[in-house]
Amino acid sequence: MALTIRVAVAGASGYMGAELLRLLLTHPHVHLTRVTSERLAGQPVSSVFPSLRRCTALSFTALDPEEISRDADLVLLALPHTESQQHVPVFRRRGLRVIDLSADYRIKDPATFARWYKTPHGDPDSLAEAVYGLPELHRKAITSAPLVANPGCYPVGAILAMAPLFKAGIARAEGVVVDGKSGVTGAGAQGRQVDPMYLYTEANENVRAYGVATHRHTPEIEQELSAVSGQAVIVSFTPHLIPINRGLFTTASVPLVRPTDTASARALYGEFYAGEPFVRVLSEDQLPTTRAVLGSNYCDVSVVVDQRVGRAICLTAIDNLGKGGSQQAIQNMNLMLGWDERTGLDSPPVYP
Repeated sequence: MALTIRVAVAGASGYMGAELLRLLLTHPHVHLTRVTSERLAGQPVSSVFPSLRRCTALSFTALDPEEISRDADLVLLALPHTESQQHVPVFRRRGLRVIDLSADYRIKDPATFARWYKTPHGDPDSLAEAVYGLPELHRKAITSAPLVANPGCYPVGAILAMAPLFKAGIARAEGVVVDGKSGVTGAGAQGRQVDPMYLYTEANENVRAYGVATHRHTPEIEQELSAVSGQAVIVSFTPHLIPINRGLFTTASVPLVRPTDTASARALYGEFYAGEPFVRVLSEDQLPTTRAVLGSNYCDVSVVVDQRVGRAICLTAIDNLGKGGSQQAIQNMNLMLGWDERTGLDSPPVYP
């Protein structure tokens, strides 16, 4: 693979897109060639994102798959759900490798996708070849994948919190309860225009649940944990909106099939994530916090066994735009192109 590769970003006008541009513009092996937005076509990127002043002379263009195919070798799609299905077949026919940050290719079963997203899947052929982009579970497949489905932010936190227990066969497949709390950027830049709960006056000094028993990330969590455990895993998932810009905190309560203790469980996590560059298993006297992973691709994880009730309490913290989104996409890109997966991502989290 060439030292430098041409990359395009489609749908780059939101928070996820802005984070992608920030990372790609400083990536040592990337030449950013095209940035699209239907709403902002013709406007300079730096006028929309003042943080990128003097960082790029690119302007937004309308999304034209044929033009992108001439200008790029790999494309990252940060489009609304169901829109990627219209464009991925064109990119694949033209030989581009694709990373999709929407939900379009995450759910492997078309019937499950249709049930949760209320529409049939429009590109079943590409869906069949897509690889779920969580390196801690699918690193080998990602390296050769033509199409990677970048995970949702809540599933990243939940799956990494529980995968070691299910892999070891000590977690029950039923009775799993997952509580997720996300900052307001999780809804995207357009979220505040769609639902007033994302307005400052509604979100500030407030915590609220939403999507109770209906959130679309539920089947994604179940799909991946079922694959890890070898049996159908059912979870009860409740997301919450919390008044921070960036960050996602997950608490998963997992019933155990046999007694264990915190030290043994933590040793299991240390072994499972040994060598993982972006998962930090914390010591018994530490618990994750969103502040400790801000602006990074890290996931901090901890596990505590409540022997009284026979459950493991699994905790993770990620940045929803980082490991939960754009930085995860860059990690996947690095793997797809044969580079060190830490390239462009090795800056420490922002503090304070």
